[in-house]
Amino acid sequence: MPEPDSQPASYDSAVFERRLTPHRSLDARGFRQLLAVFCVCGAFSSLPFVIMGAWPVAGFMGLDVLLLYIAFKANFRSARAYEDIRVTPLELRVEKVNARGTRRRFVFNPLFTRLERREIQEFGVVRLDLVARERRVEVAGFLGPAARTEFAGELQSALSRARRGPDFSR
Repeated sequence: MPEPDSQPASYDSAVFERRLTPHRSLDARGFRQLLAVFCVCGAFSSLPFVIMGAWPVAGFMGLDVLLLYIAFKANFRSARAYEDIRVTPLELRVEKVNARGTRRRFVFNPLFTRLERREIQEFGVVRLDLVARERRVEVAGFLGPAARTEFAGELQSALSRARRGPDFSR
C-alpha cells in the first residue's frame, strides 16, 4: 500500500500553487503603539496652547489623530486583497480577491499561455501579464519589483513544467 505522501501524479495535481498578498510593514500591534505615541505627542504639544487660551489647537491635534487612524484603517482594509495562482498540467487558474471580498476567476490553458514581463532597467519587472489569445490578466500587481521578478521566474518554470505534463515516475 503506497504511503500518503507518495501518491502518484495526476493531471489535477498542482505543479505550482501560491497565494500572493500585499506586504504591510506595520502590524496591528505596531499600529496601536504608533497611535499611542502620536496621541501623547499631540497632547503634550497642544497643552501650552490650551493653557494660553487657544483651546481650538487641541481639537485640531485630535483631528490629526483621527485622520491618522482613518488612513491606517483604510491601509489595513486594502491588505485583505490577495491572488491565488494554481498551475496544473490542464489549467492555470488565477483567482483575484479584492479588499471587499469580490472574487474574479480566470482560467487559462497552460499550453497556450505566456507570461509577459514589462521591465525597466533601473527598477526591474514593473508588470506581469498572463496572455492567452485575446485575454490578458495582470498578476502580482501589488508586489514590489524584486519580489515580482522572483515570482516571474517561479511562475515561468511552473508553466514549463505544466507544458511537459504530469510526472508519473514518482
